[in-house]
Amino acid sequence: MRTAHRTCPLCEAVCGLRLTLDDTGHVTSVKGDPDDPFSRGFICPKGASLGRLDEDPDRLGVPMIRTGETWREASWDEAFRTVEEGLKGVIDTHGRRSLAVYVGNPTAHSMAGALYGTPLIRALGTRNVFSASTADQMPKHVSCGLMLGDPLAIAVPDLDRTDYLLMLGANPLESNGSLCTAPDFPGRLKALRGRGGRLVVVDPRRTRTAALADEHLFVRPGTDAYLLFGIVHTLFAEDLTSVGVEVNGLDEVGRLAEGFAPETVAPICGVPAAEIVRLARELAAAPTAAVYARIGTCTVEFGTVTQWLVDVVNILTGNFDRPGGVMFAKTAVENGRRSKPYTTGRWHSRVRGLPEANGELPVATLADEIETPGEGQVRGLVMVAGNPVLSAPGGPRLDTAFRDLEFMVCVDPYLNETTRHANVILPPPRVMQSPHYDLSLLFVAVRNYARFSPPILPLEPGRPSEAEIMARLTMIASGQGADADPALLDELILDQMLRKAVETPGSPMEGGDPAELRASLDGDSGAEMRLDAMLRLGPYGLSLATLLANPHGIDLGALEPRLTEIVRTTSGRVELAPPRLVEDVARLRGRLTVPPAEIVLIGRRHLRSNNSWLHNVGPLVGGTNRCTLQINPDDVSRLGLGEHAVVRSAAGELVVPLEPTDTIMPGVVSLPHGWGHAGTSQLVAAKHTGVNVNALTDDSIVDLPSGNAVFNGVPVTLGRA
Repeated sequence: MRTAHRTCPLCEAVCGLRLTLDDTGHVTSVKGDPDDPFSRGFICPKGASLGRLDEDPDRLGVPMIRTGETWREASWDEAFRTVEEGLKGVIDTHGRRSLAVYVGNPTAHSMAGALYGTPLIRALGTRNVFSASTADQMPKHVSCGLMLGDPLAIAVPDLDRTDYLLMLGANPLESNGSLCTAPDFPGRLKALRGRGGRLVVVDPRRTRTAALADEHLFVRPGTDAYLLFGIVHTLFAEDLTSVGVEVNGLDEVGRLAEGFAPETVAPICGVPAAEIVRLARELAAAPTAAVYARIGTCTVEFGTVTQWLVDVVNILTGNFDRPGGVMFAKTAVENGRRSKPYTTGRWHSRVRGLPEANGELPVATLADEIETPGEGQVRGLVMVAGNPVLSAPGGPRLDTAFRDLEFMVCVDPYLNETTRHANVILPPPRVMQSPHYDLSLLFVAVRNYARFSPPILPLEPGRPSEAEIMARLTMIASGQGADADPALLDELILDQMLRKAVETPGSPMEGGDPAELRASLDGDSGAEMRLDAMLRLGPYGLSLATLLANPHGIDLGALEPRLTEIVRTTSGRVELAPPRLVEDVARLRGRLTVPPAEIVLIGRRHLRSNNSWLHNVGPLVGGTNRCTLQINPDDVSRLGLGEHAVVRSAAGELVVPLEPTDTIMPGVVSLPHGWGHAGTSQLVAAKHTGVNVNALTDDSIVDLPSGNAVFNGVPVTLGRA
């Protein structure tokens, strides 16, 4: 037996794990790492099942090539030559405008995905870039970009020091936190209450998080922007504002809020006016307070306005960039300062004219781009760790559209609902064979921290790492061919990075010799040497060797005020009233007179699940992790429903089993996402198929400023099955 340590890659909590392996490399035990200074031994059921996931017998070990409906195993060289032929055929016939790339959620948990995603996109030379971001958090990026000049400048609640936390549309006891990296989120919330603080949860469901809170308020899905505007109105009307940072647009925000008095918005959002006023007063009176809102408020028609209002309230109450309020992490690997002002809409999608945001187009229009003939029609697709047939709006439509592609290559460990349409599947190695560093998630951590996990098990002879797979794809996309040395890509990136570093005033490498610096880098691969360079250039002066010498991770301290370092607007101030959001407020105001739908659909998180990833792990399927429609018993009785119901929307219909519960407010039903397994080689998942909720979501409706898909507040009707 031997013990190994690594970071869990299965959600945003970045928990440290302690694994026991036998002499064959089989994982016999997975426990929380008690010596990790951030997670302190916390572990959830997903992390405890990491060994089972790693050894999943349905996981692909070699490349797969499809001919017609028949799949066969292939060598790596043959697979990459087939990719070269397929992409070249599309480019030669239709041009690079006919290529598209989709990057899935797992890349945020992958060191290789974070390091090679951008080079791959640039090499493909297309503006048809799609990702899970526009099915999740793009509204937060856009609101931060417009307010602060940097879409990655996301302020997180200072959980360990706040006195009052108002949480909207988030359920961290199930999700473990999102856009707020906080291992043992439940323990941190209990500690908040234990020190006399107050936790208020606003959600259409009485979730596990809401049950833990001091107070839970039901809210009608998709109307959080009205509730927040009611709070803003009260703060101005009662002279409760206490702005502690430099801003532009304060008076304009006050004028915008005039039309959203608590009495006006209460009938829309379902929260009584007196409660809205009380929330505003409590936020203003608390010694420190933070407002935190997540996916339930992002994946709605006014997601960007909602995310903007979250930070408006934090600013108005004096809790922005302040201990105990919301603050910015300072990571060991800092992203470079933007050289140009942030904007969206630099280009638009071909068919629907939807604006780009963060270099991406909305995934809600991917099917349009594949189905619609004309110059620039998508004919070739590169898919990295994504399953949009189950995760994107109008999933069944994508299922059909993918069949018409001339060529599709997927980097994925499974033959699933999406990859079954590929011509080539390139499976990455097992988790235990891959290095890990959280390049994406530590930007939103509630404490500054760093940890590197080297591979625990070696690669099989001839088996490329995930970094090498991505690098070879990038070389093929750039026209270098399937036989080009992938190490050349790392050397090119390192050379550019080091040359820029030695020429940048104030850089730790200023004035150095790039060749000498390159020779000093540590790492067993190009990816690790790139990480080493990034760490050395970071604000703490760490290195890969430092992290390897501290296998449990390094605590870099509590969050500190740093707004002056963060703001990248032209004015150097926080733009409190960006014109693009002021414009969308007019649209929000226009909906005040529109009667709400009788019944609306929302999504649901499960502790033992993560999108469509983990339904092939036996211990994680079953129990409460089931694909049922939660519904209030009064609605069951009122509509005369039985054990099953037909749910219909503008996009489609499903027959689903009902789960009556008073934990969900009347007029709201909830169906979890990530289910609907069909055409998969995953045997456990195939026995627990469930239904694809995205047969009901409408890909024609998006949050306009960000292009984000709308998964919550979807109007539906119910009938007897």
